[in-house]
Amino acid sequence: MKEQIDICEYINMTEEEVKEVLKSIPSEDKLYNLSDLFKVFGDKTRIKILYALSVAEMCVCDIASLTRMTQSAISHQLKTLRASKLVKYRKEGKATFYSLADDHVRTILQQGKEHIEE
Repeated sequence: MKEQIDICEYINMTEEEVKEVLKSIPSEDKLYNLSDLFKVFGDKTRIKILYALSVAEMCVCDIASLTRMTQSAISHQLKTLRASKLVKYRKEGKATFYSLADDHVRTILQQGKEHIEE
């Protein structure tokens, strides 16, 4: 079965504008990766963890205590955040400390908050 495509009789954009728009859309691979990244932000627990880590580096116990969740639940969420390259960790003896991966994560949080507060 062929996919049916609606074709408008009138297109408001010029050919140059259409080309510019098409050039601005990322590749399918990048769109897929962006979609996955934004899915990670779709969980309020992960957002809470990111906000906590935007203030200070913390271990799992610290985060669990602050969020009133189990260490296991926090570890599970941190695994997802690490896989998405939103948090990083460092070892100090047996302890593992987590922090935001970079300032891009902080910027995403700030801009998202500003957007919903408008």
